[in-house]
Amino acid sequence: MQDHFGRRIDYLRISVTDKCNLRCKYCMPPGGVELIPHEEVLSLEELARVTGIMAGLGIRNVRFTGGEPLVRKNLVRLIEAVHEMEGIQEIALTTNGVLLEEQLPALLQAGLTAVNISLDTINPRIFQEITGVDACEKVLSAIEKSAASGIRTKINCVPCREWNEGELAEVAGLARQLPVDVRFIELMPVGCGRQFHGIPTGEVLERLAARYGTARPLADGVKRGNGPAQYYEFDDFIGKIGFISPMSHKFCGECNRIRLTAEGRLKLCLQYNTGVELKPLLRHGASDEEIRAAVLEAVEQKPMHHDFEQTAEAGSAQDSDSRKMVQIGG
Repeated sequence: MQDHFGRRIDYLRISVTDKCNLRCKYCMPPGGVELIPHEEVLSLEELARVTGIMAGLGIRNVRFTGGEPLVRKNLVRLIEAVHEMEGIQEIALTTNGVLLEEQLPALLQAGLTAVNISLDTINPRIFQEITGVDACEKVLSAIEKSAASGIRTKINCVPCREWNEGELAEVAGLARQLPVDVRFIELMPVGCGRQFHGIPTGEVLERLAARYGTARPLADGVKRGNGPAQYYEFDDFIGKIGFISPMSHKFCGECNRIRLTAEGRLKLCLQYNTGVELKPLLRHGASDEEIRAAVLEAVEQKPMHHDFEQTAEAGSAQDSDSRKMVQIGG
């Protein structure tokens, strides 16, 4: 499957719920968000059907997100179904880690191949300030269990002036102790993220080099997943350090992903509203071929690039998605 610009689209991110058990400041407002009514959320069977159609179109990598995907009841059944689909090569999960340790054995048995755990600090006090929940030690324990299981484990950290500017080296240190990759992701002006100030990749890299010594970029062509992260090595580190830099180093020309929201919208770019509503097709008798045609037509309209940098300067942008990140499943 290719878009209008010739980019191969083989990566599908599926938001299975807009619910979350944390209240991260850059993701959700203090009063929460209005949740999608239960009957409007795609069922596991509908999600499996769409994924199967997408696999037939060339999707090879599937990632489950939320909200927090592990609050979705029976998620393991969906992973099992996707695991059996012809053509699917990787099934990954992005989680805040609070529920991961107890569910990890079942997830591995179902066919999960990779897990990304969001963690912006290893300091329990700051963790609670950011998330509203006292669960730092629980997440750190889940990271250790995940790494020990042998599944590919990555940590996602969002550097921000307001809350974890002094914590980044400590988070990176997890890759020194454990076989995990720690990735620093530049804050994007989506939803509540517009209220805060991210720290650019170059500055984070300088801080880590000051603490741990010279950072050596991995050789060109060395991949550690399906995303746009650029990775570095440090002496005495078991894992690697990665950077995802949508603001300072736009990588849209290589974008290979599309997103399916919990209520069934096929979303083509994190910033924009462009896409197609698949739920009406799923629930009103459309054939697989009709859904397939709708997906192909939508992918043709995938934007060439985001304009988050202009949005950040102007304060808004026409056609930008106004929903919070927890509602999008970024």
